[in-house]
Amino acid sequence: MRFISVTASLLVARQARAALRVDLNSADSIKEAASLVAADLLTYYHGDEPGQTPGILPGPPPAGDYYWWESGALWGTLIDYWHYTGDSTYNELITSSMLFHTGPPLNAYMPENYTISMGNDDQGFWGLSAMLAAETGFPDPPPNKPQWLQLAQAVFHTQADPERHDTVCGGGLRWQIPMANVGYDYKNSISNGIFFNLGARLARYTGNETYAQHARETWDWMIAVGLMTEDGDVYDGAHTGVNCTDVFKAQFSYNAAVFLQGAAFMYSFTQGEEQLLWQSRVQSLLDRTISFFFRIGPIIELSCETPTAIICKTDMLSFKGYTHRWMASTAQLAPFTHDTIMRVLRNSTTAAVNSCQGPLHNGRACGFRWTTGGYDGLTGAGQEMSVLAALSSLLVDFADDQTRRKGGPLTGETGGTSKGDPHAGTGKGAEAGDPNKVQREMTGGDTAGAWLLTVFTLGTMVAAFVLMGTGWFEDREGLDAAAAKVAENNKSGQEEEEEERKLGVWYKIVREVVFRHQG
Repeated sequence: MRFISVTASLLVARQARAALRVDLNSADSIKEAASLVAADLLTYYHGDEPGQTPGILPGPPPAGDYYWWESGALWGTLIDYWHYTGDSTYNELITSSMLFHTGPPLNAYMPENYTISMGNDDQGFWGLSAMLAAETGFPDPPPNKPQWLQLAQAVFHTQADPERHDTVCGGGLRWQIPMANVGYDYKNSISNGIFFNLGARLARYTGNETYAQHARETWDWMIAVGLMTEDGDVYDGAHTGVNCTDVFKAQFSYNAAVFLQGAAFMYSFTQGEEQLLWQSRVQSLLDRTISFFFRIGPIIELSCETPTAIICKTDMLSFKGYTHRWMASTAQLAPFTHDTIMRVLRNSTTAAVNSCQGPLHNGRACGFRWTTGGYDGLTGAGQEMSVLAALSSLLVDFADDQTRRKGGPLTGETGGTSKGDPHAGTGKGAEAGDPNKVQREMTGGDTAGAWLLTVFTLGTMVAAFVLMGTGWFEDREGLDAAAAKVAENNKSGQEEEEEERKLGVWYKIVREVVFRHQG
């Protein structure tokens, strides 16, 4: 027994020595730790191996754990890493990956292989990474390739189209794009938040007021439909079948953060009374984000991370990193938030580093929970991505000479070099000889593919209706318990007549937890 005890003690000591070490007062120490985490993160990437798809993490399920959108977020995280650290090790990989998935001829991040399961937020995450590349001065692609600003514009323009941005529920984007997808009748905050965020950023970068107007209208719609409150709560979404009156009040950190950062961009873009309005909105969102998600110090994903259980899906394990990144950007754009934000992020990052004591990656694998003071056994790309984002974001306060803060996002007038296209994503305004701006004619293969897709879509819809009619969804193990728990947590005081509603709580759980993959 003593031998076993001594051996266990040695293992614990060895693990402690191998854990990630960093001095958060030193830019060099932060950069060194971030470089280790970045390398660990890329061990989950196999797109450069034979038989694998370039530019994406293994997936989508069941082929691997990760959906397509999270790879777009991965490259954005690594762009921020490059921006803050100056380490260009992964730049070629970032560029080749982001260009591989542009989806010609429109180049709006809707590649054919993923169109049938595409969500507005899926597409939007790749657009945000392209926008970030433009704002950070990330090296431009070759002249014969789509440019970062052009790609971001293309994503925004496709989503602003009336066919996508319909009038059901008074406006707003749906979660999913194809009608046959589970979630097409759900209008959610992350899809609309990315649209708002991207519009605000394009307005600031280009000076085009039209983008800002789209952002204003999206904000107003979110408030009017009840997905966001004046006090800064941002709820997950609502269903179109009941005119978006059944607001699902789960709160995820990235929903709050994407609106917070977008509001900060609007604050930076506007002047006078409108700027004061956006300052107030930024402050309200920030106050609520901190009080809700950082209530005990480290960030907690409260809707799926509890003291006794983790019910977060794979994609939700990456949300903390986006929140750190977007809050750090807010601190740059809206200086009145700087001290508060950086104090909160520093405390959370300290806890994040303490989670990096897992046996993988030479004893520094990072976990999901940042509240335990150690490793929680949950390892993956999302966890590594979040810790990398937390470390990188602290470098906002360190320039290369460590005497001033890192510069904020660029615009077309302050050093941004990325070229745009006002017709990107629309198929209009094509320039002769530019293969990236012309619409190709339909071929026989296209026609056959469209016919097969139609048959598949109709078959999917019929199957879905049959399964719904037989009660298959209700019979899934654990759904009743999960539905009861969500209903209890989100009950507003009025009894829901669930048997009279087409979309009951069990159906929400199927969509927003079991089958949920966009967050």
